[in-house]
Amino acid sequence: MKTYNYYNPMKIKNVLALLLIALTINSFAQNKAKTLLNQVSQKVKSYDNISIEFKYVLENTAERIKQETKGDVILQGEKYKLNILGVTRLYDGKKLYSISTEDEEITISSEKDSEEDAITPSKMLSFYEDGYTYAMDIEQNINGRKIQLVKLTPIDSKSEIKYILLGIDNQTKHIYNLMQIGKNGTKTTLTVNSFKTNEPLSKSLFTFDANKYKGYYINKIN
Repeated sequence: MKTYNYYNPMKIKNVLALLLIALTINSFAQNKAKTLLNQVSQKVKSYDNISIEFKYVLENTAERIKQETKGDVILQGEKYKLNILGVTRLYDGKKLYSISTEDEEITISSEKDSEEDAITPSKMLSFYEDGYTYAMDIEQNINGRKIQLVKLTPIDSKSEIKYILLGIDNQTKHIYNLMQIGKNGTKTTLTVNSFKTNEPLSKSLFTFDANKYKGYYINKIN
C-alpha cells in the first residue's frame, strides 16, 4: 500500500511567513495607536487646567432608553467641577461632593467609591494609559476635521466595558469624542463641543463651602 507524505516544507514556510507578517502588522498598529495616545496624554498634561463643554448621550436599544443632555467640566490635575443632569459634582482631590439643588441634598464620598469601570472626569483624558489594549480604527471627517478613532479593549475580562472608541483630532491631538460600549448593550457617547485651556480660575473653585447650602440634607458615605 502506497503511503503519502503530506509534510511540505514550502507550505510550512509560507504559513510561518504569513503569521509573521500578521503579527508584525498587528504590532505596528498597536504601536501606532499607543504613540497617538501618548501624544494626546502629553498635550493634556502640558495644560494647567482644562474647561470642556460636552454633549452626553446614553442609549440602550433593547431597553428602549435614550437619554441626551449637555454638561460642562473644569479640570485641574485630579480636581474637577462637573455640572450634568442638574447635579454638580465637586472633587477637591480628597472628597467628592455631589450637590443636587433640586433635591436640596449633598452626598459626600471619596471618588474611589464610584464604580471601578467608571470613567470619571479626572480620568476622562488619561484613563486609557493603563488596563487596555490598543488598535487603530477608522478615520472620520467631521466638519472638515480629521478624527482618528482608536479602539480600546479592557485587559480585565471581568470588566463591564466591551470596548471604547476614542476619537482624536489629528491636528490638535485633543480628544473629540468617546464612545463606551457596555457588555449589557448600553452605549455612552460623550462629544466635546468646546475645549479651552489655561483659563483664569478662582482659588476657591474646587473648595466646598457648606455655608452656601444651609438646610440641605447631608449624606456622608464612609
